[in-house]
Amino acid sequence: MKRRVTNQIRRLRFAADEMTQAELAEAVGVTRQTVNAIERGKYAPSLDVAFLIAEALGVPLDDVFSLDEA
Repeated sequence: MKRRVTNQIRRLRFAADEMTQAELAEAVGVTRQTVNAIERGKYAPSLDVAFLIAEALGVPLDDVFSLDEA
């Protein structure tokens, strides 16, 4: 079985006062394009970036990312 990392970044951004990708990117220290790629599942973030995203969104890491079966 192949497994893949999924995320709830888009939903959590909107729950966080409709935070934009640019605002999240600035808080994390990456580009907006990087946030977009992570959000769409086209790029897997480093562990450091994953923790920074969760911190910026004010939620635990496992509320942002999960491992699903593809």
